[in-house]
Amino acid sequence: MAQNLTNAECAELARVLRQAIQADRYPLTPRVRRWRELLAKLDPSAKPPVEPYSPPKPPGEQIHLLRRKSRRR
Repeated sequence: MAQNLTNAECAELARVLRQAIQADRYPLTPRVRRWRELLAKLDPSAKPPVEPYSPPKPPGEQIHLLRRKSRRR
């Protein structure tokens, strides 16, 4: 398939895709993943933001839910 888009048209499509991705209620759906793939093809210089994982809890610290369960017994 031939790509007959100008730079301005590619930039506009990338802008619309970014808005759609940010506004989507469910960011992990296959649809949004496909949009991100398309965005990477349209604008390869723009990398998705990396969201770090939360730090792990120290060993020995119980989960709040488990503490509540153990008190009920």
